[in-house]
Amino acid sequence: MASRYHEVYAGWQSDPEGFWAKAAEDIDWFRRWDKVFDAPAGVYGHWFAGAECNTCFNAVDRHVEGGRADQIALVHDSAVTGTMTRFTYAELKAEIVALAAVLAKLGVEKGDRVIIYMPMVAEAAIAMLACARLGAVHSVVFGGFAATELATRIDDARPKLIISASCGLEPGRVVAYKPLLDGAIDLAGHKPASCLILQRPQLACDTVPGRDIDYADAVSAAKASGTDVPCVPVAATDPLYVLYTSGTTGQPKGVVRDNGGHMVALKWSMQNEFGVAPGEVFWAASDVGWVVGHSYIVYAPLLHGCTTILFEGKPVGTPDAGTFWRVIADHGVVALFTAPTAFRAIKKEDPKGEFVSKHDLSRFRTLFLAGERADPETIRWAEQKLGVPVIDHWWQTETGHPISQNPVGLGMLPVKYGSPCVPMPGFDVRVLDDAGHEVARNTLGNVVLKLPLPPGCLPTLWNADKRFHDAYLAEFPGYYKTADAGYVDDDGYLFIMARTDDIINVAGHRLSTGAMEEVLAEHPDVAECAVIGIADAMKGQIPCGFVVLNSGVTRDIAEIEREVVALVRERIGPVAAFKLVVTIKRLPKTRSGKILRGTMQKIADKEAWAMPATIDDPAILDEITQALATRGIGV
Repeated sequence: MASRYHEVYAGWQSDPEGFWAKAAEDIDWFRRWDKVFDAPAGVYGHWFAGAECNTCFNAVDRHVEGGRADQIALVHDSAVTGTMTRFTYAELKAEIVALAAVLAKLGVEKGDRVIIYMPMVAEAAIAMLACARLGAVHSVVFGGFAATELATRIDDARPKLIISASCGLEPGRVVAYKPLLDGAIDLAGHKPASCLILQRPQLACDTVPGRDIDYADAVSAAKASGTDVPCVPVAATDPLYVLYTSGTTGQPKGVVRDNGGHMVALKWSMQNEFGVAPGEVFWAASDVGWVVGHSYIVYAPLLHGCTTILFEGKPVGTPDAGTFWRVIADHGVVALFTAPTAFRAIKKEDPKGEFVSKHDLSRFRTLFLAGERADPETIRWAEQKLGVPVIDHWWQTETGHPISQNPVGLGMLPVKYGSPCVPMPGFDVRVLDDAGHEVARNTLGNVVLKLPLPPGCLPTLWNADKRFHDAYLAEFPGYYKTADAGYVDDDGYLFIMARTDDIINVAGHRLSTGAMEEVLAEHPDVAECAVIGIADAMKGQIPCGFVVLNSGVTRDIAEIEREVVALVRERIGPVAAFKLVVTIKRLPKTRSGKILRGTMQKIADKEAWAMPATIDDPAILDEITQALATRGIGV
């Protein structure tokens, strides 16, 4: 069908408040707003000022009341344990009400903070929604985070209570959470009054008398008592959650998400951007500890009346590279949202896509990729093997929903490989030079968003308005700094090439590491790659490429590296000064799939570096150090 995108985007531009007021009609309000947008409020303004609402009511209760009580709302699919649990909307509500009753009995009230430190279990989503029901502010910390990292979040959020579990499960190993939780509480200056502990059968834990409470026993008692807990009205501008993201100073930044604008933006995105209808099955293969898990495992699908999948497993190894296709087939998934790194892992293990044909993917319509640049080669591979549109889209923890994508629900636009397509309504994307002046089309610069940010974006950082202003708004007055570098082409398509920190200066030429990575990924033997700039006395910086080869490649590695160098010189030119390629077994990544380029660069430049809190496997950095040392780098 012909795309309605340009018409819809122009409609938002001509009347932003009218656009979002209309979108807000899809949300149930206890009290309507006095102002759609209150410009003088907060750091840059507040959305739906004066309105009262409840996110849990909109995500669950209204569907139970409106005819979806018996529809499956949440599926917990654990490829690690081989178990599957389904909750209808009515059953999900019963679990949420029981847990909310437990929290209320323990003194949790509107505005109190609750930290959720859990693995990928259904109880993690239930805990988020129970907090929302009470008007409490949840802060999910990725399960298994080190005690020191958890302690900094405890001291910043000052939670009344922590909800945790005895353990998390990774392929081939059990991660004990309780010692990490106990260690964090010992380190933290703030002490929570209580901890609710979910005992998992794979590894039970000891509890601290007077503080720790058994989750299952407490919830069972609340169910037996029949206690009802109604949804507590909160201001639309009240915080729903705080999600910590790494800060450049080492002190994590608590991204705040409000209730009203968040619901409006996410509900609108499901149909118009993702092209998913109420009642259909949507799967975001992420973790509840990341923003994708918040927005598109828990909140957006349930607000929209969909069935959502909460998956405990990995794209490979639980048990094989066909796990994703099994989940799609078993549950009738129509759209999958995951990170490009997941598909690169699948492609590495199954380059011919032989597992795809073993499963019925007839209901599967669209694949969405975000979280890391989606290189054209990975997109082409996914298109070819799956036979569905592959949509690269771009957003951030801070925005909470896509800034730029191909809007499936409004009608797809032509695909341009390497581009997350066009800005979504609400986002006025500009590209500026370092002095704050707009640059010409097709010119690399700082990607910024003209204020105000739309509903659903962060209004501030937790208890840190000045830090929010200084980190995001001060450098380019009137704009939000994304810290990404890119350009807009003649058709208005956005190209995100790298974090601004990853733009390297080679003999006075500003070059994008992302553009070089696109070229490396085209080599048929390369599964994954990363490019960093390393210090050079003559040129300032020179690029260094890291490549991970596909499984089963037996060709001479030196020959492959020479071919990769030649490919970059051919596509980008001698100006790139690209001569150095290092073949490695795996790339260092965060648990959400982002490649740790900055840490790799510090190792190469012999700079001091700290172990990133979010790293998936610390041993990989030793491998990187050794691989560089064999080339005389970083020693």
